[in-house]
Amino acid sequence: MAIARGTTPETAPALADALAAGGVGAFEITLNDPVDRALLGIEAIASRSSGLDVGAGTVLTIEAAQAAIDAGATFLVMPHTDPELVAWAAERLIPALPGAATPTEVLAAWRAGAAAVKVFPASSLGATFLRELRGPLPDIPLVPTGGVTAETAGEFIAAGAIAVGLGSWLVGDGAPDGVTSRARRVVAAVAAARDGRPQ
Repeated sequence: MAIARGTTPETAPALADALAAGGVGAFEITLNDPVDRALLGIEAIASRSSGLDVGAGTVLTIEAAQAAIDAGATFLVMPHTDPELVAWAAERLIPALPGAATPTEVLAAWRAGAAAVKVFPASSLGATFLRELRGPLPDIPLVPTGGVTAETAGEFIAAGAIAVGLGSWLVGDGAPDGVTSRARRVVAAVAAARDGRPQ
């Protein structure tokens, strides 16, 4: 899952195409940009066929969630665990990925109806934390996000993550060639980890 901040409605479609060309499956546009611009970016991608699921990130309120869905977002990502917000999304069959950094938060997010739980910040918590978390909570799908790179993505997958979220490392300055090249690197690292091959 790619994560972009500061994406404009004008640049979002080209960035989506570059990510799709590299094999990325989902694109999160964060709402902590000027919200109107972020929503227009979501709309610009959702209105065309890019091969990506497009969602909204940094969703902090039900109002923001509704605006994102109205713009075409098919999933919602939060940096925190808000059971009311997660339950609201689940009731509408909108996948929600709330952020969590402790076992208590992970379980609360899952019980509220999360589709998966975003382990955040992944670079601080590390793959070992995720592996240990899978011991008592093996059935909760986890998506580490925050500081993930091609070098660490495979470690998280090998530790039990179902997917990884990458922001600045993947998107960079948004130049399509660089984005596609980095996307291919991380997709290959994830595939190798899933197959149990050396990375």
